[in-house]
Parts: sequence; structure tokens; C-alpha cells
Amino acid sequence: MRIYADNAATTKMSRAAIDTMLSCMEGNYGNPSSLYVLGQQAKESLERAREEVAAAINAQAAEIYFTSGGSEADNQAIRSAAGLGKKQGKMHIISTAFEHHAVLHTLKKLEDEGFEITLLDVHEDGLVRAAELEAAIREDTCLVTVMFANNEIGTVQPVREIGAICRAHGVLFHTDAVQAVGHLPIDVQADNIDLLSASAHKFHGPKGTGFLYARKGIRLLNLIEGGAQERGKRAGTENVAAALAMAVALREAVADMAENDRHMSAMRDRLIEGLKVIPHSALNGDPKKRLPGNVNFCFEGIEGESLLLMLDDRGICASSGSACTSGSLDPSHVLLAIGRVHDVAHGSLRLTIGEGITEKEIDYIIDNVREVVEYLRSISPVWRDLVSGKSQFIL
Repeated sequence: MRIYADNAATTKMSRAAIDTMLSCMEGNYGNPSSLYVLGQQAKESLERAREEVAAAINAQAAEIYFTSGGSEADNQAIRSAAGLGKKQGKMHIISTAFEHHAVLHTLKKLEDEGFEITLLDVHEDGLVRAAELEAAIREDTCLVTVMFANNEIGTVQPVREIGAICRAHGVLFHTDAVQAVGHLPIDVQADNIDLLSASAHKFHGPKGTGFLYARKGIRLLNLIEGGAQERGKRAGTENVAAALAMAVALREAVADMAENDRHMSAMRDRLIEGLKVIPHSALNGDPKKRLPGNVNFCFEGIEGESLLLMLDDRGICASSGSACTSGSLDPSHVLLAIGRVHDVAHGSLRLTIGEGITEKEIDYIIDNVREVVEYLRSISPVWRDLVSGKSQFIL
């Protein structure tokens, strides 16, 4: 049995998205900037994709800019807001300690350029407190950037409330919605969102394409110079095929969202119930205010990398909160942000299930995680020290 349970990393392209992309590459390959018929047909297709993407989040087509993905969109949104703030003498930005590195690294660059960055606590449940955010806003605050849903522990933030606070204080609000678009209802008007980032490969679209929503009236800073594409805000010939495929995938995701949410939430809860009986384990993040397909656990006394490799041998594709697989000995900054100590954070497992997951597959995951954790603990000197009392249990 092969079970793909790493949908937060990437999703499989939908059949409709693949067919749309192939059809465009074969018959609608013109450059949208060209004046002849083939080019204008490509331009019409591109604008149709823009309209469909906009409709999915209740935006206007003119507020959608196609990008290479979420990281680029994050960079452009944050740097644009910072640039506007600097012109007004406002150089304070508020974010959280568990944002994606596309946000955190951009903020670090801005800090080096003289901006002051406040990173809010997300607490043990992985949630921002709106009152704490409001208390952090100052006269010189130019931007609040808080992710819609966390990519590791799946917790969903009170975005609408945060947006309302920012709107009341005249502060721009950006949300990295890479994990949320296509999986959670999003209405940029009702949610008081000024800037939003998304990536197609998180909702069964192609890799290497995404979009940035920028509310009308917000002037974007160019990251890429060289042409007049995307209304002069992103140079480079547009990837029409990818934009069309993204639009189709997003339309499907929105249409099926309610049913997918119901099914995946039920399967998620079944998985949580099956794993939480493992001794000295803990679910990371709020059990309910989380993405419908996200389950993230820490298991004391083991290393996440070994757990992943053994699960892969049993046909289960998953990921770890530990950064060990990227050559780093540091545990996940997300888990540290919610208060997990280093030793516990190293023994983490993220399972992000897809829409087609079955009860049989969930039970297979539960059985195998239990067996692998038990085996790894049986050969772990760390676990022996814990059991003998030489070291103290944390979980």
C-alpha cells in the first residue's frame, strides 16, 4: 500500500488542471503581449484565468497578479507595504514567530535595512491572540503580516478579526494564505485582507505558479524589472498554461470545498484519536482550529528523520517538523514557537492527508506509526534513560 500524506508540501495535479495545461501548450501558445490573433487569444485566456482566480476569493480581476508561487508573492507584498510605510515615516512591522521562511527571511532583510520587527507569541495552541496583536500596533506600524493557516501544525488564525483590527488602525494587513486557499473559505472583502499570497501546487494546480492579491489602491513594488507584464508590476512573459491550470484547479477546489472539509476533518480526527493513545506523545496545535487535513504530533524519545524513513519503507509519505532532512540539526522553528523543547521537537511527524483518503488508509497509518514509534523507542538510549528515570519525561 502506498499512501501520500504530505499534501502540505505539494499536491498531485488534478486531471482537469493537467488537461487544461496541455491543451493550452498545444494550441494556445501565443505570447499575450503580441498583437496578432494567436497572441490576443492567449491574452484573453490569461485574463479569463485572472477573473476565475479573483472570483474564488471575492476579489476584482485587476487586484490579481500572477507570480511564480507563494514565496514570490510574500516577498512582493511585504516589500511593497514596507516601501509605502517608509515613505510615510512608518517602519514598524508586526508578524509572528512561526511564519513561513519566505516571510521571516524577508522581514530579517527589512530589519537589516532599519525596520523594527515585532514577532508575536502564538502560544501552545498555535494561535495568535487578536488582543495581543492590537496592543502591539503603534503609530509607526505600517504592516501586519500573519499567515492564514500554518504550514506545519495547520492552525487557522482569526484572520477576519485581525484584519478588522488593522483596518481600524489604518495598518495594511497581509496574509500568507498558501495553505488556506482552496481549502478554507476566503473572502478578502469580509476578511479585511489587503494583501494575500497563494501557490497553485497546494490545491492541485501546477508548481511554479501562484498569485498575489493586492487591494485596489495599493501600489506594488516591482521585484522583477524588464517588461510591462502584469500591469507593469512583474516583468516576464506570462505562463498562460500554468495560470489557466491554476484557475481550473482553484475552481474545482472551491466547488468541492464543503464536502472535502467534511470528509477530511472526519479522517483527521480519526487519525488524531488513533495516535494520541501512544504514550508520551502530543498533538501540536489546537485540535479543532486547524486545517481539515493536518495532523502534527511529537513523540518523545525518537528522532523524526528515522520515523520518516521507516514509514516510507511501509509505503507512507509524510514529513517531519525537524529540519534534519535539509542538513540542519535545528528543530522546527514552528514547534519551538509553540513551546516544544528541542528534544521533543526533533521527534515530530506531520501527516497532511488528501481528499480521497479512506478509513482503511487512516487505520493503516495509525497501526504503522504505533509500531514504528515502539520499535524506535526500543533501540533508543534516550528512551532507556527516560524509562529508567535517569532523565525526566516532558510529554
